[in-house]
Amino acid sequence: MLKLVHDAATEMVDDPETLSLDLDELCRVAAQQMLATALHAERRAYLDAHTELVDGTGKRLVVGNGYARTREVTTGAGMVEVTAPRVDDRRDGEKFSSSILPAYMRKSPKVTEVLPVLYLRGLSTGDFAPALGGFFGSNGGLSASTVQRLTEAWQTEHSQWAGRDLSDVDYVYWWADGVHFNIRLEDDRLCCLVIVGVRPDGTKELVALADGYRESTESWAEVLRSLRDRGLPAPVLAVGDGALGFWGALRDVFPATREQRCWVHKTANCLNALPTRLPGDAKTAIAAIYNADTRTDALTAVKTFADRFAEFPKATAKITNDLDVLLAFYDYPAEHWLHLRTTNPIESTFSTVRLRTKVTRGAGSRKAGLAMAYKLLDSAQTRWRRINGHELVRLVRAGATFTDGKLQERNPTTTTNTETGSVAA
Repeated sequence: MLKLVHDAATEMVDDPETLSLDLDELCRVAAQQMLATALHAERRAYLDAHTELVDGTGKRLVVGNGYARTREVTTGAGMVEVTAPRVDDRRDGEKFSSSILPAYMRKSPKVTEVLPVLYLRGLSTGDFAPALGGFFGSNGGLSASTVQRLTEAWQTEHSQWAGRDLSDVDYVYWWADGVHFNIRLEDDRLCCLVIVGVRPDGTKELVALADGYRESTESWAEVLRSLRDRGLPAPVLAVGDGALGFWGALRDVFPATREQRCWVHKTANCLNALPTRLPGDAKTAIAAIYNADTRTDALTAVKTFADRFAEFPKATAKITNDLDVLLAFYDYPAEHWLHLRTTNPIESTFSTVRLRTKVTRGAGSRKAGLAMAYKLLDSAQTRWRRINGHELVRLVRAGATFTDGKLQERNPTTTTNTETGSVAA
């Protein structure tokens, strides 16, 4: 293992020019000096490890070979000039390669990581050089073409992810939604068909992200068939907006999956059918339905709502005609209700996508927009927390019965393992 040791004599700095540097410049100079020291130490360690290797005439096969041309490297401490020491390794098939500063490296790994993050968070490609050039001390490697190469790499990454094998994964719950945003160089808006799932351990993951045509049934069916054909089993319950073509596709591809409508979307649709003077009262009445402790209480609240707004049958019908799919969540653990009543896991995550597209007036192409959405969601899912009552998800997959959110006792001849969620006779 390579170690750097301070020489006590270097603790005192007597150079007036060095003492006159500001803090940022001092950090840059120190980084440059430490990098040079580390590169020399790395070469010395390599030479010492092969000092006994000689050819037929007794000459060493591994020797120092001067220095490479000076190059600028962008680091977290700013731009530093590096003159890397070289090694002449005369053995067949062997070549010295620095692990600290690989050949052709122009940006440190941390800088390489921060560029896509800044782009995804809303920094336009043309703003990279002026925004970061002063900080890093150079505009090298910060051009729009750098970000263009990143988006091309993301497209490849998304394509590979979209075709991954799913035979060894399982999702008990799904949230499905179609999210639209602008494409700068095209007339039609991009419709992202998104599915987020809950694993048996309660963790959330991105399941699917595809370009769909106006959330049509056929577009959704293509996505679902792809998931099925790659080995993914049907979820127990799917949550989504009632207007989606998703439901027709789900009934065709995964007919055993139960349906739960999103109460946020349903509330908005209902309020749109009411006069503007009533939304406050109606919203409170609707909330009393989905916040009820039991299905019986919810049905009572539905009757109260229907009676209160009976003169607006189009609005009340949006609730009363869909009770079977609006109240399905009562058949699952009460700890999960907060998550199952809405598609919020998708809506909240895509707020970042909307921020990005607002700044740049949309991605340049559909593929670039889809790749950007994928990277944002892929980054966001590392911060998603497990759903409440995660230990109960396995029981749901195992077919356990819940009434008004409470687990029902099984027949005495059967047992349920609360650790694994398996059911045995």
